[in-house]
Amino acid sequence: MEGIQIQELNSKSSTGTTAATYNRKHASLSRISSPSPLGRISQETWTCYACSAAKEVMKTHDVVFAQRPTVFAASIIAYDNKDIAFAPNGPYWRQLRKMCAMELLSAKRVQSFRSIREEEVSAMIQSIYSSAGSPVNITKFINALTYRVISRAAFGKVWNGEEEFLSAVEQIMLEVGKGVSLADVFPSIKLLRAMSGMKGRVEKLFKQVDFVFQSILTEHKVSRKELGAEREKEGEDLIHVLLDLQKQEDLEFPLTDENIKAVIMDIFVAGTDTSATTIEWTISELMRNPRVLQKAQEEVRRVFGEKGNVDEAGLHHLSYVKMVLSEALRMHPPAPLVLPRESKEHCVVQGYDIPAKSKVMVNAWAIGRDPKSWTEPDEFYPERFINSSVDFKGANYEFIPFGAGRRICPGLLFGVAAVELPIAQLLYHFDWIIPGGVKPENLDMTEDFGAAVRRKNDLILIPNPYINSAFHG
Repeated sequence: MEGIQIQELNSKSSTGTTAATYNRKHASLSRISSPSPLGRISQETWTCYACSAAKEVMKTHDVVFAQRPTVFAASIIAYDNKDIAFAPNGPYWRQLRKMCAMELLSAKRVQSFRSIREEEVSAMIQSIYSSAGSPVNITKFINALTYRVISRAAFGKVWNGEEEFLSAVEQIMLEVGKGVSLADVFPSIKLLRAMSGMKGRVEKLFKQVDFVFQSILTEHKVSRKELGAEREKEGEDLIHVLLDLQKQEDLEFPLTDENIKAVIMDIFVAGTDTSATTIEWTISELMRNPRVLQKAQEEVRRVFGEKGNVDEAGLHHLSYVKMVLSEALRMHPPAPLVLPRESKEHCVVQGYDIPAKSKVMVNAWAIGRDPKSWTEPDEFYPERFINSSVDFKGANYEFIPFGAGRRICPGLLFGVAAVELPIAQLLYHFDWIIPGGVKPENLDMTEDFGAAVRRKNDLILIPNPYINSAFHG
């Protein structure tokens, strides 16, 4: 099987072929032709296809695999790996991780952005109401929503040049998705990268986004100087939080402006695309499964009754909707490949000798659909989580859409908060119809790859208002 893998990869001629694309294809093949939970896709690169291998990499040998390899596109947009996602394992990265856990992305901080989420979701619902009864592009609404929520949380406002900035961020996310490209899997194929023009594209996009980040950072510094002690700290945006941390004198690694921009870049690139993708796939699966849609909708409308709206305070009562979200994350992890790791020394995984400096990727998509872990894994069946202790927080290696171990996604709480409310609101306020008389089972579910696995074609649906909605009539 290994020879087939390497031969197939070498036959590709474009750096547009991502490791994610290849690993989706190979995961399907491996079910049939290879019982191994670990596959070698080049001399330097291995992939985990089963929870047993993922557990060894992310738990048993977590210290050995805590390093990140150099990923071409990410090294540019992450300010030479000064962010938390790609920073080398070491004291600087541990300092960033602690800052995220204690300050930036803590449960308290995420809760402080509740009003932003509620305001922006309500604005989206109102906009959809204006087109009630006609086909609407749900994908565009969701993309705009996640961008505005993250922009307000990070910057305190939506940037004036919203369309240009959002376009640049989206293009960066596409390039990051290509970042684990054939030239990264096979470092010797440098010519492919040069021929693709990736370096020039990424650098141009980076300059556009960096200009916005620097402008907003400068604005924040000016406002802080003008307001002084009168500055209101309650509910501050993330740049203000980082600027407060920058002033701390006891940091082992003082924060520079580049460090701050690198962290904000992580939040935008990771948060915008993955949140939008998760909402989009959840709604898509609900439309393909009318039984599940009806059950989820009945729960939301029962819990919130005739209030006319959904608020975050009551979301914990939506036990079935939470199972729906878990099932969507199992079948459609935002990133099919968890960010790659690198071995700092020789290690044995699943009986294979993994040399030092080897890249190891964990295929969350394959693991989430492994028939050894999941009954009828290709069926969308939220009830599988009833009375189950399995969740997506990193302790259950058969279900790791956010990763696990030291390198688990630090924005997990932020991400979940960003998707639960819009899903519940869309279910509460509208009855949905697929245009053109398309049967639910025939809904287009073709995938496309960027930093996250998105729908190839936008999700178009017809909303019919719910009679008890506060926006009805």
